[in-house]
Order: sequence, then C-alpha cells, then structure tokens
Amino acid sequence: MPILVIIALGLAFILKTFLIQAFFIPSGSMEDTLQVGDRVMVNKLAYTFGDIERGDIVVFNGVDSWDPEIEVADSGNPITNSLRSIAGAFGFASPNEKDYIKRVIGLPGDHVECCDPQGRIMVNGIPIDESEYLYNGNKPSADNFNTVVPDDRIWVMGDHRAASADSRAHMPEPGGGAVPIDSVVGRAFVVIWPFSDMGLLTRPDSIDNDEIDAAQTERPMKQESGSNSP
Repeated sequence: MPILVIIALGLAFILKTFLIQAFFIPSGSMEDTLQVGDRVMVNKLAYTFGDIERGDIVVFNGVDSWDPEIEVADSGNPITNSLRSIAGAFGFASPNEKDYIKRVIGLPGDHVECCDPQGRIMVNGIPIDESEYLYNGNKPSADNFNTVVPDDRIWVMGDHRAASADSRAHMPEPGGGAVPIDSVVGRAFVVIWPFSDMGLLTRPDSIDNDEIDAAQTERPMKQESGSNSP
C-alpha cells in the first residue's frame, strides 16, 4: 500500500508539473465567473501548442512584478509550511501569493483604451462586448487608460473590475502593467469544485479576435506603450 501511495503521488506530481494543475481561487477579482474558494484546472500545455487569445482566463506568476492580492502568512513551522505548499499545488489550499488569475484583454502590440462614448473598452479601436462575463453592476473600468501592450506581454483584467488590482493598477511599473508571456502558467479551462460551480471556462463569443487582429494590422503606428489618457 505505501508503494501505491508513493506511485500515485509521483504521478500527480508529474501531472501538476508538466500537464495540468489545480488552483484555488483566493479572492473575488474574477467574480461572477469564479467564486472565492473555487478550484479550477489549468492546462499548462495550452500555449505550447497554441496561442494566447483575448478572452482566455490565465494563471500567471507575478514574482518581481506585481504585489500580491492575498497575503499567505508564514506559520513559522517548516512542516506546516511544506504541507500547505503541497496542498496549494493540488488546489486544496491558498496558492502561492504570487499566483494570479485574470482574463486576457490585450495581446502584444494591441492598443487598449478606456473608454469609448458608450463606456466600452476598445482594443485596436474595436469596442468589445464584455456583458458575457463582466460582474453585474460594474463598469468595464472606472479609470481611463490608453496604452499599447509591449512585445511579449499581455494586458489582463479581472471580471469583477471594481475589486481587481489588475494591469490598470500596475501601469506605473515596468511593462506598463502588462504581464510577461513567459510568466503565464497556463489556461484555466474548468471549475472542478464545488459541485455547484462546476463547468467549463470557454472563450467568450463576444470577443471577435479576427476583427481585432485585422484592426491591429491596419493601425498605421503604435502609440507609446504605457501612456495614460487624461
């Protein structure tokens, strides 16, 4: 029996390291899409064989770039800390405080701006319909911004805009608030717990990536990345 347990843990570790990983949702920044305490599965190979797309929900590591949205206290007990780390790796406890989950709004080279006269966020001059996932009662953004996403980075925002410290909050920092693609762990594709919240996390139909890509190609020149509108 101990050998079977060791084998099972070894297989789970391999899956977690290279293929899929469970993540615990510690904050309300992605409500109502994801609730506090939800467990999601993240495909770590999603962008090995495909590209990040606008509308994807991604997990990324914010080490050396973003301040944590949650604080994970050190118990002072190395055994307790090790057990917590293992539990977090399999989605049974709060993750590393530097792990984040947000929705991709802008890709490298995109001109992302808030807002048009109807209050919608625009990507390459195309207003995007966020009604499919935006938290009820929230504006797409209470703050104006106007930026071009640097190369090899993405612009991310939480679905609960009034409760999300996302790319907008980090604009004064290196990268203008955009996240390095190399920091992306993978794409969240399903909620596995609790049963009441179980379901697939699909790309929203309301974001027309082809239209936005074409608009980026037609844009005559890039605006300086990280710049803010008044």
